[in-house]
Amino acid sequence: MAKVQIYSKGYCPFCKMAKATLSDLGLSFEEFDITNNASLKQEMLERSLRHTVPQIFINDHHLVGNDDLQLALKSGKLKEILQAKSASA
Repeated sequence: MAKVQIYSKGYCPFCKMAKATLSDLGLSFEEFDITNNASLKQEMLERSLRHTVPQIFINDHHLVGNDDLQLALKSGKLKEILQAKSASA
């Protein structure tokens, strides 16, 4: 199974959409809420080099944010990422 991680903020509508999409796909994920956590925010910045949320990682592949997740889902790229990572596990 893929290791899915998402950095989010509690009030972020794009984070909520991304988490709903992942859940709808049956993917479990580890959530890091950076709302009031400076160390997690710093970790996210170091991993993603971005300041915005959500930041999504699948087996350490940086998928970026919700728009990228939706595009990857529609284009089939998400399936490729999930299959590639599953095959190498």
